[in-house]
Amino acid sequence: MEATAAPFSPTQNLSSSSIRASSPTSLFLSRKKNPGKVNLKFKSRLSVRASSTSDSVVTLLDYGAGNVRSIRNALRHLGFSIKDVQTPGDILNADRLIFPGVGAFAPAMDVLNKTGMAEALCTYIDNDRPFLGICLGLQLLFESSEENGPVKGLGVIPGTVGRFDSSAGIRVPHIGWNALQVGNDSEILEDVGNRHLYFVHSYRAIPSSENKEWISSTCNYGESFISSIRRGNVHAVQFHPEKSGETGLSVLRRFLDPKLPATQKPMEGKASKLAKRVIACLDVRSNDKGDLVVTKGDQYDVREQSNENEVRNLGKPVDLAGQYYKDGADEISFLNITGFRDFPLGDLPMIQVLRYTSENVFVPLTVGGGIRDFTDASGRYYSSLEVAAEYFRSGADKISIGSDAVYAAEEFIKSGVKTGKSSLEQISRVYGNQAVVVSIDPRRVYVNHPDDVPYKVIRLTNPGPNGEEYAWYQCTVSGGREGRPIGAYELAKAVEELGAGEILLNCIDCDGQGKGFDIDLVKLISDSVGIPVIASSGAGTPQHFSEVFDTTNASAALAAGIFHRKEVLIQSVKEHLLEKGIEVRI
Repeated sequence: MEATAAPFSPTQNLSSSSIRASSPTSLFLSRKKNPGKVNLKFKSRLSVRASSTSDSVVTLLDYGAGNVRSIRNALRHLGFSIKDVQTPGDILNADRLIFPGVGAFAPAMDVLNKTGMAEALCTYIDNDRPFLGICLGLQLLFESSEENGPVKGLGVIPGTVGRFDSSAGIRVPHIGWNALQVGNDSEILEDVGNRHLYFVHSYRAIPSSENKEWISSTCNYGESFISSIRRGNVHAVQFHPEKSGETGLSVLRRFLDPKLPATQKPMEGKASKLAKRVIACLDVRSNDKGDLVVTKGDQYDVREQSNENEVRNLGKPVDLAGQYYKDGADEISFLNITGFRDFPLGDLPMIQVLRYTSENVFVPLTVGGGIRDFTDASGRYYSSLEVAAEYFRSGADKISIGSDAVYAAEEFIKSGVKTGKSSLEQISRVYGNQAVVVSIDPRRVYVNHPDDVPYKVIRLTNPGPNGEEYAWYQCTVSGGREGRPIGAYELAKAVEELGAGEILLNCIDCDGQGKGFDIDLVKLISDSVGIPVIASSGAGTPQHFSEVFDTTNASAALAAGIFHRKEVLIQSVKEHLLEKGIEVRI
């Protein structure tokens, strides 16, 4: 049975005396003459012993930030139960320990140090106990990080974690499915072969002569960086195995059961670089009977053109998400299209959708709609950070912000000051910018001359209805119902400055038309920002996907209605992209 105690959290009331009792003496590092190896020495009464727990139990260090529900679900899916870390002693007594680090480096180290977990982790690793760090759980093993720093890390592995260099022509964060260059004796990567794995991070560690003995694989993204380490029973990976489909589950399985027989032939694949992503989007709302359904708009109108004028019902959210995962979707996005109206944490069905979906869907999940500061009917104030935290705890990997980001950008452009108080800034600061997507809902506005408006105007590939050669893209809020005095270009530049890690670029004019993405718009935005851009609205055929990837710098393309109605299958899109020489995950 899974342990019933609540996971350790940075908000726990831990007194200084209890911390001192848990970590009676201090840790210090020393180096021998050989600079290639860090030697850990401890002045400590702490000791490590294997516990008598069942082989089916995994100890999980959840320090209270981000989505760890996914790793929990993956472990349960593989037949394991979970014991949550409550004290440093739980780390020391673990048979095997998984540390799924999520969020920013400095807050994580602060929590680990204040609770005595840092010393316990170093002791556990120094004794070569079975350990798997994931994402930030890898980065924290290094000596320091430049993220909001320098900030000291655990110091287990030589090196500094630095930010990707966007001047090399890459988009930061590194988001998506990339290939590994696997070294010898990597053990848990034995089944990966030439398959893609899912990365989402802005910071990385670089191979060096000092840490080369630790490296079990590297990945290329503008430069070669460390994608996994292994020494004895100690492993850590930069990618997210719990979000990397069946390939990622094979990595977890190898760690949990090292005695698994060697695979005769690794999984087949053709991974060589960062793949273009194909994303399935589910617009979710309640119908007139109160049931939560997946719907799809025609230029944002989701009601049938019939006497009943009912909400268009294209299926159940959890069922459709599960099917798209099986069909090969690289990510699944839930957009609560009426979330701007009501208190989002009152939307329990949407939270349940996330929880149920994450039990069997092992690719990234994004949720959006109504994420903002809110005061409920009783006068209780909820910050956008609290709202986002609930979604993360329920299984979301990324949060999509719409209207609130528009208001924040308008204020930023007007004042030139980052207040740090907007939902975008707050969530990005705590969880990292890779966890924040800004959804832009623009509408094309035709003009006769570029100087007609104070916004970025482009020359159109196809003239407007009255022969207009130019247009700007006016941003909207409240589900496209209200136009705002800001263009898509201006909004995209502003939200990148405020901390967005990705842009979901819709187009009201193309929505539901099936005539292709607005290439002019996608090119404008993807050429103007240094963060990934997801093209959305208008896909009707597989050719529309190859067109947007061939003619713009979009990192991903999203569709909804054509997948829901089975007019186009996800697998058909990917087969077509492969035929066109565009790398995708298969």
